[in-house]
Amino acid sequence: MTTALPPTLTGPSERLLRIQEVAEEVGLTPRSIRYYEERGLLRPAARSEGAYRLYDASDLEQLRFIKGLRDDAGLSIADIGQILEDEESRRRTRAALKVTENPAERRRILLERLASIEGLHGLLAAKLARLQAMFDDVEHRRGRLHDLLAAADEEVAAATEPGPDR
Repeated sequence: MTTALPPTLTGPSERLLRIQEVAEEVGLTPRSIRYYEERGLLRPAARSEGAYRLYDASDLEQLRFIKGLRDDAGLSIADIGQILEDEESRRRTRAALKVTENPAERRRILLERLASIEGLHGLLAAKLARLQAMFDDVEHRRGRLHDLLAAADEEVAAATEPGPDR
């Protein structure tokens, strides 16, 4: 059984929170948080003596990021997983580049990173294209409604104007 991290590892003022506290802080349900854990999007910082999940500030930041990708960007859990994996890949790339001076190795690392980012770029470009198509359709319908409303306004104005025989 894992226990809470000692204060020296979590920082002197950093308090570990239980799942209910985190849910309230971030605006999620405990079930959503557990689901994100099940899907590998989040790992609690620690477990208490009673096996309660405990979360630190970085976990809250991660949950806010996930929530934003889900709610604001409308991404699926699978897409969010890809984005989080890309973030982890970015950290690994930085670390690998720091430990090697070999130009060929640095090139290989950068090529791997480029392949990873190209995949993410493709995913986001496809989503953006779908959103743009939806936006263009709504914009067209909006313009059509403005035209119809203008025509209706003209009809109302013509019907209320006194004519020569009135």
